[in-house]
Amino acid sequence: MVPVLLILIPLLAGLATFFFKNEKAVRLWALFSAIITLVISVLGLTLLKEEKYLQHSCEWIQTIGSRFSVKLDGMGQLLCLLNAVAYPLVILATWNSSYKKSNNFFALMLLAQAGMMGVFLATDALLFYFFWELALIPMYFLCSQWGGERRIAVTFKFFIYTFIGSLLMLVGLLYIYSKTPDHSFSIESFYNVVLSNKEQTLVFWLIFVAFAIKMPIFPLHTWQPDTYEQAPTATTMILSGVMVKMGIFGMLRWLFPVVTTASYQWGDFITSAALIGVIYASLIAIQQNDLKRLVAYSSIAHIGLMCAAAFAQNESGLQGLILQMFNHGVNIIGLWIVVELIERQFGTRKISELGGLAQKAPALAILLVIVALANIALPLTNAFPGEFLMFNGIFSSSTKYYLWFTLMAGMGIILGAVYTLNMIRRVFYGNTNELTAAAEDIKWNEKLALGIIVLIIFWNGVYPQCMLNEISGVTEPILKKFEILRYTTIPK
Repeated sequence: MVPVLLILIPLLAGLATFFFKNEKAVRLWALFSAIITLVISVLGLTLLKEEKYLQHSCEWIQTIGSRFSVKLDGMGQLLCLLNAVAYPLVILATWNSSYKKSNNFFALMLLAQAGMMGVFLATDALLFYFFWELALIPMYFLCSQWGGERRIAVTFKFFIYTFIGSLLMLVGLLYIYSKTPDHSFSIESFYNVVLSNKEQTLVFWLIFVAFAIKMPIFPLHTWQPDTYEQAPTATTMILSGVMVKMGIFGMLRWLFPVVTTASYQWGDFITSAALIGVIYASLIAIQQNDLKRLVAYSSIAHIGLMCAAAFAQNESGLQGLILQMFNHGVNIIGLWIVVELIERQFGTRKISELGGLAQKAPALAILLVIVALANIALPLTNAFPGEFLMFNGIFSSSTKYYLWFTLMAGMGIILGAVYTLNMIRRVFYGNTNELTAAAEDIKWNEKLALGIIVLIIFWNGVYPQCMLNEISGVTEPILKKFEILRYTTIPK
């Protein structure tokens, strides 16, 4: 019941939004829908925890062995909650932003939410692919219709990257399907399929490339900074806060348990690429003068660290990763909200043209500093437990390169503090100039959105066990398979 409602509410609300005419009514309807989705998600975490409420399965395409099968487990619950929390925050924070044909804009946003919910809930491979595409297609239209001056070229690049990745993933899923003894797309059949080492390597790269593009990690990241810069900021919030988690989630749900041997063998190679990307993106972020591009490269660095933690293939790394997926999503949305508020008020995102905002907008400064310090994992903020567990996971991994990987990850964390603190200093402190002298503090709705984010930051920073309890046991099936491989002679 709960999984179906999490998909159905934003889907039907999105379709209905196309027929609205009044812009205020559109916003109220979108916010109402988002709040209802959030309530259902919270109920799934608290009151409706019996198995009968958390899964649903019925016939879908019987002739090829595909069912409409959805389930809410620990990892899916956290990401569905992130998706549900993100939308009210984004709508509230951008309440004063104006969109041409706002009914179409919010309809596409809600359809994307329905698609992402389906990705996090599907336990049928074909259904997973269907929702993967349902989440992506609205984003193409949002970026191309409401983006910046270079939106067409940037959206085309985004489309090419993700289309190629989706096509490769489909081929990989169909190959696994052909090897299942019962010719079924069910997750159980995929987990029990037996593939040779060569077949596993082929399938691994077909599917992993799609996930790597979506995250994205180095060197498949080049679509991301331009897309984040040109997309409307509300869309960018969802892209970087929620949608990129589809790639990490896909690895944990559909890649590691199915092609465990290949995931183990290629772990060091991909970890190296991911950590090179962390340092590379951090160094570029230090040089940025555009707030949007700085936050975009910051996101690449954080996702690279998450990918490295995933391939550490131990309990600490995986639990920290799952926890960090939620916390990073909240923090990065907070940063994007601040960027949106600054650009809307001053008409610029250039750091060199700003300064002294703390004197004129103290509430914005205080809230931004808290979110920014959470983004660099200061103790007592929500990112600290996740990053500590991931860092420990990388250090405790069985690879012989663990020390080098730990040093690279640590360098990325240090560089993250450099560009974040430098941004705070240049934008909010020092003297005001002609542009910022007339700055005004943020409105009540913007304070509410950022205030909720700050509450989540401190709650998960002080008491992370609340969320760790929800994901306990999620990593066990994956880790059991990797543990077996560590005692075999299979080389990395």
